[in-house]
Amino acid sequence: MASVPMEHGLLLAGILFGLGFLGVLVRRNIVFMLMCVEIMLNAAALAFVAAGSRWAQPDGQVMFIFILTVAAAEVAVGLALVLQFYRGFRTVDMDAADRMRG
Repeated sequence: MASVPMEHGLLLAGILFGLGFLGVLVRRNIVFMLMCVEIMLNAAALAFVAAGSRWAQPDGQVMFIFILTVAAAEVAVGLALVLQFYRGFRTVDMDAADRMRG
């Protein structure tokens, strides 16, 4: 069975991480920003799995499980914050957060 070279997996992970980072910087919608953070977490997980498969170690897959756990917690907390933000301001635009000074 042919495997994907580690360089290709790391290149794809780097591209995904860059796209996620660019999305966080450019977007103003909180939901899209959360999705871009998820893309960045998945890129890191892909890098761990690619490196783990290169050296035939299960460490990459263990880190992938930890990253999935963190991503699930981030989604739960992030969406709860977005719902509270929407209730208060009737928008999910990040620029409305400037009015939250108290």
